[in-house]
Amino acid sequence: MSRSNKRHLFNKVIENVTIAGVAAEGKAIARHNDMVIFVNYGAPGDVVDIQIKKTRRRHLEGEIIKFHKKSASRTEPFCEHFGICGGCKWQHLSYEEQLKYKQKQVTDSIERIGKVNYPFELIPILGSQQTQFYRNKLEYTFASRRWLTPDEIQGGEEISNLEALGYHIPGFYDKVLDIKKCWLQPEPSNHIRLGIKEFAIKNHIDFYDFRTKTGLLRNIIIRNNEKGEFMLILVLFSGEEEKRESILKYIQKSFPEVISVYYMLNDKQNSSIADLEPVHFAGTFYLTEEMEGLQFRIGPKSFYQTNSRQAYELYKIAREFARLTGKELVYDLYTGTGTIANFVARQARKVVGIEYIEEAVSHARENSRLNKLDNLVFAAGDMAKVLTPEFMEQHGKPDVIITDPPRAGMHPDVLKQIIASEAEKIVYVSCNPATQARDIEILSGSYKVKKVQAVDMFPHTQHVESVVLLEKI
Repeated sequence: MSRSNKRHLFNKVIENVTIAGVAAEGKAIARHNDMVIFVNYGAPGDVVDIQIKKTRRRHLEGEIIKFHKKSASRTEPFCEHFGICGGCKWQHLSYEEQLKYKQKQVTDSIERIGKVNYPFELIPILGSQQTQFYRNKLEYTFASRRWLTPDEIQGGEEISNLEALGYHIPGFYDKVLDIKKCWLQPEPSNHIRLGIKEFAIKNHIDFYDFRTKTGLLRNIIIRNNEKGEFMLILVLFSGEEEKRESILKYIQKSFPEVISVYYMLNDKQNSSIADLEPVHFAGTFYLTEEMEGLQFRIGPKSFYQTNSRQAYELYKIAREFARLTGKELVYDLYTGTGTIANFVARQARKVVGIEYIEEAVSHARENSRLNKLDNLVFAAGDMAKVLTPEFMEQHGKPDVIITDPPRAGMHPDVLKQIIASEAEKIVYVSCNPATQARDIEILSGSYKVKKVQAVDMFPHTQHVESVVLLEKI
């Protein structure tokens, strides 16, 4: 269909359309004639009427406005904010159905983008034992004026209690949904958030105003570990020291589970904390997480997998794929704070970790000292510039490479050096099966896929981790 004809479909209603599947981006797929339509909150098997909201060059985007038949794979969402918050878009799908489509996302990427043909061992996806309250870190935003529902807007009555402490509405940097209960982090996370909000309102401590760029309170970050201990980081607009002290003391005294309190001052236009310096206010300087007797210290800005229990399962799979005997030199690329490097060190002769962020490398070294491991070496810098023939000459060519890159995957120069290393095995851990498959296709002249396993780290979302074992041809 031509683009001009597509434009005529804007706001039109297409009736009795069957939802055919789920796309990698988490949206449901429907087809009408020769057109693909993407919609939110559809389930395969639904028969619906769709109103077209956007016309794109290659597809249409729509909104379900009526159900004629509901899919058997549907389930009732458990969160009152479902459909507005945007954080857990698959709550309407049974967990078994979620896992099915996450598995399909990984295998489709491997086969279609990676151009990998069988035989390889496809291990069934590992689901998460916890599908609620599984996260160990959440960030909330203060706003002086909350997102209003259509009913509130159309009601015409004066609305009070406009302050919000919650999540940004998808696509709107200045619109914040006030959250009553979030099902992502264990209690007392909700209790802490609601207590801080109530204290601030009672004591006239201003929430941030995105229009005027004023207001003391900007964000809170809540972290926790498996022991049930919490860390809270309060992000504030600079100034108003007396109010800052009052709310920080309130947090310290009111929530015994919060064993560590920090704050940061942010007077910038944006909410990024990457360049902000945490100020320790009370309690310990870090949380400690444990895996198989290994300890990992987590500071206010430390990276740590946000589903702790499932991260342990993910790392076990990576270690199992590596099949270490104690004789291997292992390179851990994109090592972060050295979690995987520490985790496999006792089964390897030596582990070399490389990471872009200097602060993360500092934490990695601290973790290895904490765990009394003396066979780890860490280097900081751009991976494409660090992983060179000279680096491998200095540290030795790896027998095994474990790589866990960001969503964008690996730079072509890094892939070239991996091939040049002639490592016998590569264990590729990825949070983006599409870029993982792209990189695997580049490696395919020298390496063959042997095993693939998907791991669900984030139930009720479209996100999935993929672990692939490649062996040298």
